[in-house]
Amino acid sequence: MKSTMKRPLLLLSAVTLLAGCQFAPKYAKPSLPVAESYPVAGTETAKPASDIGWRDFFQNADMQEVISSALENNRDLKTATLRIEEARALYNIQKADQLPNVNAAASDTRSRQLLAGSTPINRTVYQVGVSLASYEIDLFGRVKNLSDAALAQFFATEEARRAVQIVLVGEVAKAWLSERALAEQQLLTMRTLQAREASHGLVKKRFEAGLTNALDLRQSETLVQSARVAVLVATRQHAQSVNALTLLVGASVKPLPESVTLTAQNITAEIGAGLPSDLIEHRPDIRAAEQKLRTTQASIAAARAAFFPRISLTAGLGLASTDLSNLFEGSARTWSFAPQMTLPIFDAGRNKANLSLTEVRSNIAVNDYEKTIQVAFREVADALAARATIAEEVAAQQAVQKSQSERLTLAQIRYKNGIANYFEVLDAERELFAADQQLLQTRLLRLTNAVDLYRSLGGGLNEASK
Repeated sequence: MKSTMKRPLLLLSAVTLLAGCQFAPKYAKPSLPVAESYPVAGTETAKPASDIGWRDFFQNADMQEVISSALENNRDLKTATLRIEEARALYNIQKADQLPNVNAAASDTRSRQLLAGSTPINRTVYQVGVSLASYEIDLFGRVKNLSDAALAQFFATEEARRAVQIVLVGEVAKAWLSERALAEQQLLTMRTLQAREASHGLVKKRFEAGLTNALDLRQSETLVQSARVAVLVATRQHAQSVNALTLLVGASVKPLPESVTLTAQNITAEIGAGLPSDLIEHRPDIRAAEQKLRTTQASIAAARAAFFPRISLTAGLGLASTDLSNLFEGSARTWSFAPQMTLPIFDAGRNKANLSLTEVRSNIAVNDYEKTIQVAFREVADALAARATIAEEVAAQQAVQKSQSERLTLAQIRYKNGIANYFEVLDAERELFAADQQLLQTRLLRLTNAVDLYRSLGGGLNEASK
């Protein structure tokens, strides 16, 4: 008798002891897979980008209006927000499995029984009560770890939404600047066309007066036609840039006056780059990758728990009667209590394969986490490298443009005085037009570099500075 009693006690003790085992891998954040500092030093004393609100960084009121509209209407951001609600619902569903489900039930069971040599018996049983559905006693943390995995996925989705916002603010700002640059380029080509038409008029008069040859006239006409082509190309590119900006914003964008030029924009505020280790705090895409890593590790714990016994309870309590009118007055009560323990013995390797799958996914998550950090490091390093030389590049290009402008003036004077042929004027006009365009692109590069540095350091999440 004593040995019979000892067996269930030993089994219960063993199960309780195993229940205290920790199946989840001990979480350790992977080491930083990049250098401890950037190749080009940043401004350490300036405020971090994550502390600078986008309204403080982008101080142009028109740009602020466009960014605000994008945050309200952009479809990618709306989808990312809805993904948060989806992940929250999935987490709530998974979390509910940790608590028992109690249901109210009512039934009307009718049966007919016919035995050999006897009269058929018709039977009706009415029953009401409450029942406890199959509830798993989570001794080994399987259900809890599945809930933890869903919670980490929810956090990852929240961080992903923040990452989408940061990218959106940066892309809208760059698209706005690109639209302004193309609008300014369109005006530049129009002014160039007007200047070349005026120059062509002078050449034509000199040709009619016999002071120049037909070659100069044809070269002048070529310049005019090439300027017209440039106007058409710039007009098309500007219209397409407006369409691209409209798509990003998710709503129509009001046209801006010509006075809002790229040259007048100044968003090159000083930003503290900090250290690569700071990116883990400031970049939501890195935090999202880390939460996905936590998700896979919780899944490993759930997969390990599947190798151990699973205990579930099913119970019910109610009233039963063969007469509906006496259902709540009679003394017939029913109850049931059915604990069940299931121990996997043979599953054709399903549990082992599932554990291997979760472990592989965890390794993939580690690799993705490290790759996300490396990409972030590269983005910041590129932006810092560009910032180190971009100011000098703009100054040098301004000097080139000024020299080409003076060269054209001298060439025109020499041509009018008959000292030089029209080829000098032709070459000077081409070089000046190219220098004007390059200066515009360099200024755009300076501004977009500031945006890239701001975004890559985690700026754009807050509206106002902290």
